[in-house]
Formats: sequence, structure tokens, C-alpha cells
Amino acid sequence: MIGYIGRRALALIPLLLIISFIVFSLVLLLPGDPARAIAGGATADEATVQAVREQLHLDEPFVRQYARWLGNVATGDLGESWFEKRSVASEIAARFPVTLSMVLGGVAVALLIGVPLGIIAGTRPGTIVDRLVTGVTSFGVAMPDFWLAIILVSALAVNRSLLPSSGYVPFGDDPVEWARHLVMPWIAIGVGGSATIARQLRGALADELQSDYARTARAKGVSNAAVVRRHALKNAAMPAVTVLGIQIAYALGGTVIMEQIFGIPGMGSYALQALGNRDLPVIQGVVMLTAVIFLVMNLAVDVVYA
Repeated sequence: MIGYIGRRALALIPLLLIISFIVFSLVLLLPGDPARAIAGGATADEATVQAVREQLHLDEPFVRQYARWLGNVATGDLGESWFEKRSVASEIAARFPVTLSMVLGGVAVALLIGVPLGIIAGTRPGTIVDRLVTGVTSFGVAMPDFWLAIILVSALAVNRSLLPSSGYVPFGDDPVEWARHLVMPWIAIGVGGSATIARQLRGALADELQSDYARTARAKGVSNAAVVRRHALKNAAMPAVTVLGIQIAYALGGTVIMEQIFGIPGMGSYALQALGNRDLPVIQGVVMLTAVIFLVMNLAVDVVYA
């Protein structure tokens, strides 16, 4: 097992290098002259623009800029925001736990809803219960998470004042308020994920219960519940594990809309602000971290498979 994990981890290195080159190449797609924008825009004099360009090493060849940036990234230095003049790594370190708490709570909701629904439908294929679960999960898959988020804010915060509509309270300051501010994001993220998990688990479990080993176990007197619990559910979990890994990575990299709706200062809002300012070091840092998260989640899924 250790050797397998080591080989898979080593295989990620060339892929990371390719991704890092693509991420750094974003500088070529940035409209206009970044040095002029930082120096003050169209009214900036050429001497100031040239000084900024030299300070940011934008006057060097592209390959040298990439080598310098890659060396810094390898040591954990993601550079400094061009406009806020703060370390990108420190800002990400402060905001990433906020986004992570949103995502992990959403994943917990997805598992708590999706796994039981998938088992209920998968053990009763073709029944009314199966059709009902399939219909509900089809609606859940089709429903946009941002639409559900807006409905939750309207129903639970604006109309009834049961939960705060926006903001974030650190866990260390007040765990109860931390949870109250994240309940709606957790539900909005988790409902769609639960529908996908339930559908995947339902289909795989129904197939496993029709396999030869399941029929043989039942013929020997093993109860259907024991067949599901001890044998079929393990094999049926493979597609659901794949979906779960993808959803976690996607949610970590795609919380922009949720953070805007609920006013949460996480990675998504940080990236959106950087896009508006054309703050390239921030954009590169967030995109690179997102890519690493996807690779790590794929590795984790492979390990779970093994």
C-alpha cells in the first residue's frame, strides 16, 4: 500500500509542473500593462511605469520569470498582492479554513442525506419508494445550489429571522454562532451533492444485489441486511467515492457564489476581488492551490480504492 501511494504521489510531480506553467502563463492573458495599472493607469509617467516593471521583474524574459516564481512557490512563497501589498500565502492561509469549514459541513450534509437515500432506493429497485427517491434526487441534481441558497436566505433569515443572513464568526470566538452562520451554506452545498451520491449509490447497490455472490449468500441463509452491510455496500461505494472526491475538490475551488450570497470572507471572495483588480499574484496563488486540491483529492480517491 505504501509503495502504491508513493508511486501515485511521484506521478503527480510532472503534472504539477505542467499545471504550474499554465498557471503562470496567465500573465500573458492579462489585458493591458500590469505595470502601468499598478503605477497609476494612463496618467502614470514612463519612468514610474518602468520602475514598477523592474521591481516586479516584468522586464525579464518569460522563462526566467517562471523559474523565479516556481522557485518561490516551492518554498511556500506565493508572492505579494500587487494592490493590497500583503502576502498572498498569508491571506490564503487565513481564508482557506473558512472555505474548508463550509465545504466539509456541506459534504457531511451530503453524506447524511445521500447515503441513506441511496441504500433505501438501491435495496428496493422498481418499487414506489425507489421511484420517489429517484424523482427527489433528479430534482436535487437539477436544482442550482445558488438558487437554493437564495431561497434559504429568504425563508430562514429574511422572513423568519431564524438564522443570520450573512457574515462569519470564527469557531474560536463562538462555536454556536460559527455553526449558525454556516448552517445555510452547508445545506445549500450539501443538498445537490446528496442527490448525486444517492443516485450513484442506488444504481451500484441495485446491481451488486443482483450479482452471483449476493444471491449465493442469500441462498445460504444470510439475511438481506447482512448481505448489504457486509458485502454489497463496499463494492457499491466505489462510484459514490469517486463522486464524493470530485465534489469536495469542486466545492473547495468553486465557493465564489456561495461566499458572495452569504457574505463569507473565504477563498472565493478573495479570488473574485483579485479578478476585479487584475491582481495576478493572487489569481495565480488561488488557481494553483485549487489545482493542487484536485490532484490531492484524486490521489485520496485512488488510495480509498486500494
